[in-house]
Amino acid sequence: MTALAEHVPPQPGNSAGFTAMVVDDHPLVRESMVSRLTAMGAREVIEAASCAEARARARSVGPCDVCIVDVGLPDGSGLDLIAELRAAGWPRLVVLSAADDPYSVRAAFVAGAQGYLLKSASPVVVTDGVRRVLDGGVYADPAVASLLAAGLRNNASNEGIGDLSSREIEVLRLVADGRSNKEIGDQLGLSALTVKSHLARIARKLGTGDRAEMVALAMRAGIIR
Repeated sequence: MTALAEHVPPQPGNSAGFTAMVVDDHPLVRESMVSRLTAMGAREVIEAASCAEARARARSVGPCDVCIVDVGLPDGSGLDLIAELRAAGWPRLVVLSAADDPYSVRAAFVAGAQGYLLKSASPVVVTDGVRRVLDGGVYADPAVASLLAAGLRNNASNEGIGDLSSREIEVLRLVADGRSNKEIGDQLGLSALTVKSHLARIARKLGTGDRAEMVALAMRAGIIR
């Protein structure tokens, strides 16, 4: 497997004028996604139909602001490609797949994706998901969000969700929006250290310290969206 050269990841600041790469072996799917990203304000969208082509494009242009990757590619796994791109400094990775089973959803986030979209999703869901990831958040298609939570390794219970305080839920909502500890503190009038303490308590209650898993559990329980 060819390693990708590491680059400094771009920081778009917002979803306007962003760059993207779409990796899918189906021309119609790529065309649809390119049109969707262009309508969202992408200034450049690179296309690739295989892992090999995606690696070559990645080495040539360096990290884009977001990369949309199909799981089943003709010359390898899209999840392996996501892991490579993550290691090479690509900051925002989204899976676009027809698979809606718990294993596929969970595996995508483990590989380093921040978003999971279904090919059957409406244009509105696709736009919302990509924009959420561009803004630094974590997103799972509503049809699979519960599957992600159900497949978590610690299988946290609803009792843990019920133990969350209103302040902890506020913190989790901002985590879902992709805010840093400092940004959360600034919005809630707390120090970054206090935010860190809240997150530690949330982790104990939910049985996981991983931010994506915390968000998935909260989404499953319906306390955030």
